[in-house]
Amino acid sequence: MERRYVGIDLHRRRSVIVTMDEAGEVLSSVRIPNDPVAMSIAVAEAGEGAEVAFEATYGWYWLSDLLQADGHHLHMAHPLAMRGMTSHRRVKTDWKDATLLADVLRMGSLPEGWIAPPELRELRELVRYRAKLVALRSGLKAQVHAVMAKNGILPARVEMFGPGGQAQLDAIGVDLPMNFTIRIESLGDLVEIYDREVAMLEREIHRQLKDHAGYQAIQELVGVGKVIGAIFVAEIGDISRFSSPEKLTSWAGLTPKHRESDLTKHQFDITKQGNKLVRWAAVEAVTGMRGGPKLKADYERIAERRGKYRARVAVARKLLVLVYYGLRDGKIRCLEQAA
Repeated sequence: MERRYVGIDLHRRRSVIVTMDEAGEVLSSVRIPNDPVAMSIAVAEAGEGAEVAFEATYGWYWLSDLLQADGHHLHMAHPLAMRGMTSHRRVKTDWKDATLLADVLRMGSLPEGWIAPPELRELRELVRYRAKLVALRSGLKAQVHAVMAKNGILPARVEMFGPGGQAQLDAIGVDLPMNFTIRIESLGDLVEIYDREVAMLEREIHRQLKDHAGYQAIQELVGVGKVIGAIFVAEIGDISRFSSPEKLTSWAGLTPKHRESDLTKHQFDITKQGNKLVRWAAVEAVTGMRGGPKLKADYERIAERRGKYRARVAVARKLLVLVYYGLRDGKIRCLEQAA
C-alpha cells in the first residue's frame, strides 16, 4: 500500500490538513474545527498508519494523544527550524504551512522534536506551574519593595518575607498613608496564598518522584535539591534520547555559538536556544556553592582567566554533564569514588 503523508497546521480553533502521496502530489486539503471526532475522520482518509507531521505549537497534547491512539505515526516539527524554512516566503498561509510539513516529512528532512509521553507531560505540568507561581510571587514581593521605596523606607533585611522582615512590614504599615498600607497588606495576603500553593506543589512533585532513581542520584550534587532535581527529571525526560552529555548541554542552550568559514573560526556566547528552565536550573545550582569542591576549583580557575559570567556558565555545563550520568545510571560514579 502506498504511504500517505499528512501535514497539520494546528491552531487554537481550526486546523488545516493536507494529505500527500509518495510522489509529492497533494491528494486532499481541508480546514476543520478542532474537534477530536472531526480530526480523526479527516486524518483517517489518508489510510491506516499514515505518517503525520505537526508543529509543536499551542495546545498540541490532545492532537498527539488522539492520533497515536488512532494508530498513526506522529512526527512533531521543531518550530524554530520550521520558521527558518518559511522566513523567505513572500506569502505565508495555513495551506502552504500544512503542505510544507507534509512535503518535508515525505522527503525525510523534517526537523523533528521529541514527543514526551503523557505521564511525563503531566509531571511537567506541575513543575512548570510551580515555576510560574514562583515568578508571580517574586513580582508581588517586588511590588512591596516598590511601595517602601516610594515612602523612603529601606528594608531592614535581605529577605523581607521572613520573620524579621515581616515584623518591619507590620510596623511601617502604621505610619504609612492609608492607601499604601492597604496595598502592602493585600500584597502580603497574596504572597501567603502563593507560599501555600507552592508548598503543596513541591510536596506532590516529590511524592511522584520519590522512587525515581535518577531523581535521588542527582540530589547528591551540591546545589541540586528536590526542586532543581525535579526540573531536570521532568524537562529532560528520557535521557537515552541524548547519545552523549554534550548533546544534552547543547539541547539546554549552554554551548557557545560557533561560526566557521574557510580558515576563519569564531566562538561567541552560549546559544540560549533550548530549554530555558533546565538552563536556569543548571546555572542556579552552581550560583551558591559552585557545585562542590571540584566544580568550585574549576570556577575559580576559569573566572580568573575568562571572568565570572563565563565561569558560571562553564561550571553549569559541567554540572549538567554529571546530571546526565546520574539520570542515565541512577548514580554518579565520580562522587562515589571521591567519597
